[in-house]
Amino acid sequence: MNETEIKRLCEVKCFLLDMDGTIYLGNRLFDGTIDFLNYLKDTGRNFLFLTNNSSKDSNHYVAKLKRLGIEVTNDDVLTSGEATVSYLDAQKPGAKVYLLGTPELESEFKAWGFTLTDEDPDYVVLGFDMTLTYQKLVTACNLIRAGVPYIATHPDFNCPVENGYIPDAGSMIELIAASTGKRPKVIGKPNKEIIESAFRKRKYEKNEYAMVGDRLYTDVATGNNAGICSILVLSGEATVEDVEQSEVKPMFMLKDVSEILAYLKKGDQK
Repeated sequence: MNETEIKRLCEVKCFLLDMDGTIYLGNRLFDGTIDFLNYLKDTGRNFLFLTNNSSKDSNHYVAKLKRLGIEVTNDDVLTSGEATVSYLDAQKPGAKVYLLGTPELESEFKAWGFTLTDEDPDYVVLGFDMTLTYQKLVTACNLIRAGVPYIATHPDFNCPVENGYIPDAGSMIELIAASTGKRPKVIGKPNKEIIESAFRKRKYEKNEYAMVGDRLYTDVATGNNAGICSILVLSGEATVEDVEQSEVKPMFMLKDVSEILAYLKKGDQK
């Protein structure tokens, strides 16, 4: 990185961090992650962990991060479920919602004051729902055909599990589209709405945010779509070759969060 690029990086006050592939892989914390997070705190910077998973609430991720040695609170995590709740709260606080989601997601909506009902709802919301039934799909499709505004927490087709993958919300989006011909407004990565929810959770100027992640088509695209700094780390999925072949380009491409730390230190010393 040249001096101009380092200066731009040092303007960032809040790093929006993907988790798996960015700060850890599975249950292994990447070397340098703790040092990176501590340096952000020591220099008056901030961070927020982002995930597209709407089946779990922030408590799940707080517990996992603590097991890995990262001391955080619920305020340090933003799921696509919470981002959806935040989005709807900004549109119509206390709205009536027909929700396809896990009990954890249901609890999150109720905690924000939304009424969960299938009677004349203001919105249909589709999340990752392992309690999904055929009747839920029938009800949702009928409401969507009738013109009820339709929101989805995130677009991922598959959710990684220990033995492979299981269908995620994106697969259900396709099923509902085949039945109704309608598609939802999607909140999670790569859409800018999850970043706008982060803006409501962390108050900084737009040029003071950066989205950091290991995937071009979600993490980097999210930052670009929201008009903020995007940083690709090569510690997870994407490779240099992927960047060369992709239309989605990060503002910065670095080896890992340790290299972000090194450049922050270099820039702060000047």
